[in-house]
Order: sequence, then C-alpha cells, then structure tokens
Amino acid sequence: MRQAYGLTIPQTVEDACHPEHMALLIYDMQVGIVGQLADGADIVKSCVELRDAARANGFRVFYTRHLSIPPAAAGISQLRTAMEWQHVDDPAEVRTAFAQGSPQYQLVPELSPGPDEVVFDKITMSAFAGTPLDIALRDLGIGAFAVAGIAMEVGIEPTVRHATDLGYLPLVVTDACGAGHPEAAERALATLAFAGGSRTTDTAALTALMHRRQRAGSPV
Repeated sequence: MRQAYGLTIPQTVEDACHPEHMALLIYDMQVGIVGQLADGADIVKSCVELRDAARANGFRVFYTRHLSIPPAAAGISQLRTAMEWQHVDDPAEVRTAFAQGSPQYQLVPELSPGPDEVVFDKITMSAFAGTPLDIALRDLGIGAFAVAGIAMEVGIEPTVRHATDLGYLPLVVTDACGAGHPEAAERALATLAFAGGSRTTDTAALTALMHRRQRAGSPV
C-alpha cells in the first residue's frame, strides 16, 4: 500500500483483504436466477466457498436480492425494463418475475444468510441504488468489497462502476460471477478493466488471502 497526505491507499487485492476493511457481497443468488444458467450450480459452489471463508475469518457478508414490483404498482421505468426483458410490447402483458415471497425470489438454500448477515432487496441493477448498502459499509469503516453472484453483465458491472464513484475498491471474483451471456460478460469485464478503479481475483486466491489475513492479523 502507498501512503501520502495522511492517507493509506490500498492498491491490490492483497492490500484490501482485511476483515476490518473488506466485506463480501453476494449478488442476486436467487432460485429464479441461478436456475437460468447452465453453470448455476458451479457459481453457487464458488459463492458458498467464499461465504464460508468470510465467515471463518471475520469478514462481513451482505447479500442482494432482486424484487419485482407488481405491474399495477410499477412505474414507467420499471414497466419499460420488464417489457424489454420479457420481450413483450404491451405493458399489460408484463408478469411479476420475482414477486416478494415467491419461490423464485428466495436465495438458493445453500446461501441462506446467517444470523449476523444481511439481505438487501433492490429493484435496480446497482446494489447501491435505493438500498442501505452504502450506509451499512461506511458505518463499518469498510472501503472495499469482493463481489460474486449473478449476473456479471447485468447487475455486477453497474454495481462495481457505481461503487468506484462512491469511493470503494471493488474486487470482482471472476470465477464466482455467473453470466447469462458470456460474450456480454467478457465485454463487461473489459469495460471495468479499461475504466480502472476495480480489481479482479478468483475464488482460490481470495479465500487463501482471507485465511492468511486471519492468521496474520491486520497491519492497518
């Protein structure tokens, strides 16, 4: 890490990976989303591995969950987005894809939150838009987070870009981020790399760092 003007500036995944300063964010690992991906079970396995390492080593864990507003209560942008995703021309044909409390809205059982973990519902793609996530992280003094889940090209990229504008250092766990469209996911990763401000890692490397940090303690 570099220091200047009284500040310590994390630059790498290793710099950021301390229980006091990094959280794990598991993005939209819901029954109705995981089931759409051929490799959904593999993404669940990677997320569980990350979650278990975080729990074992004192890293906070947060989850997001996408919520569909019932069409009669939805606004213009919500209806327009639903029409595009559901490929319908008439807003009266929009269905509630992730109705609150429905089976498809629930997180997969393997990723059920523990008693000290929090789920934030959202109606947006960025996990920071309209949720308490930013407040919760700042109140903990957390300036970095690792993100895993589904889908890279739909919600994780906007979450990462939003996070960099808010001053966070996001770490994308690439093999734990699923995608419905692999080519779009590759473009999303390329865009993030070009824009800068975030970092990439993989499940094995990050879990090894989390275990090592707990043994060594944080120098910060």
